[in-house]
Amino acid sequence: MFLVALSFAYFAKALSGSYMKSTITQLERRFDIPSYLIGVIDGSFEIGNLLVIAFVSYFGAKLHRPKIISLGCLLMSFGTFIIALPHFIIGRYEFETSVRWMMNSTHNSSPCQGDSAGDQPGISPQVPSTGESNLSMWIYVLLGNVLRGIGETPVQPLGISYIDDFATEENAALYVGCVQTISVVGPVFGYLLGSLCAKIYVDIGFVKMDTITITPADARWVGAWWLGYLIAGVITLLSAIPFWFLPRSLPTAGSRVQKMGTQEEASFIKDTPHPKYKYQAEEHSSFVEMAKDFLPTLRTLLGHPVYVIYLCVVVIQLNSLIGMVTYKPKYIEQHFRQSASKANFLMGVINIPAVALGMFSGGLLMKRLKLNIMGAAKFAFCTSLIGYVLSMFFFTMSCENAKVAGVTVSYSNLVGGYY
Repeated sequence: MFLVALSFAYFAKALSGSYMKSTITQLERRFDIPSYLIGVIDGSFEIGNLLVIAFVSYFGAKLHRPKIISLGCLLMSFGTFIIALPHFIIGRYEFETSVRWMMNSTHNSSPCQGDSAGDQPGISPQVPSTGESNLSMWIYVLLGNVLRGIGETPVQPLGISYIDDFATEENAALYVGCVQTISVVGPVFGYLLGSLCAKIYVDIGFVKMDTITITPADARWVGAWWLGYLIAGVITLLSAIPFWFLPRSLPTAGSRVQKMGTQEEASFIKDTPHPKYKYQAEEHSSFVEMAKDFLPTLRTLLGHPVYVIYLCVVVIQLNSLIGMVTYKPKYIEQHFRQSASKANFLMGVINIPAVALGMFSGGLLMKRLKLNIMGAAKFAFCTSLIGYVLSMFFFTMSCENAKVAGVTVSYSNLVGGYY
């Protein structure tokens, strides 16, 4: 039951996180803000996470972990609702002064729409200022995303440690692989939800739709970005309920016999009391007693070379992954001249399932091959190297830069045909 509840929580947080990335261009147009500011807003999730994760991971592991996870899910839900709040307190979206973006995707089979002879030079997406009322509304989005980051903090470290403590050693890797797979399935639905909401006009329910003269293929179009956040907030709220009824500890499934390992493993994994007795002993520990051990524990952890090297590897991997996932939908929109709906759909049905397959197969191989720490490190190195080599092919798949009057081409070279 804990595995099911944790998988649902992973699904909820992954769905809302991927939906945030799918609404980047919608937020830019709606609030008239530049791309670098969108990057700050998207990164505010990690900022909120970083502020409290060390404290939540340490103190939460000594308290009632399922209830701490439940509180985190509630905070994530609250933050998601705050992100949608600006839609209900600002005026209606105005698009009359925008420049139209002509898209001939239905008449051109090439992914590079600029290759079409019928395309007009000098036409490019331009977003106007929509009024002073939008000036500070993005702050609500930033604040909500920070709260989402804080709320997400206990889900992963406390959930994985709970599985590791009470599952058998040979099944723990498979369970973690299952949870990670569900966490990658979440973005599939997140991007599909983003694709659906991008087709719906932003002010649906507030204006007469027969008065809207633009379509999703127009650069002035802004989808119902707020609707997906309400849906994601409700799903995250539901994910908090099961954890409130789960016990603080479970009977250990089978014996966790300490296996003989290499010298590196022995130096990294220290003998610890059995989880069943460890958490019984800590149930009556006071907060002051736990706080006294925080800094020494943190100093010991950061002083271990294996952990520090692994931390650097994760930082480098996420630095490339987050940048790609965040801006890839926008890149597809602008570089290949696709609508926001189609870009999100492509992200959901092509990229994410491949990652989910990798997550699940990785956990299955860990169980079947019975890889130890060094074996897992070698396996990760080989697969990462293969992925890096394959990513070099991205350089061969590109289009010419969009023709933007005054930016990539001079006004004197244009022969009319733009608005």
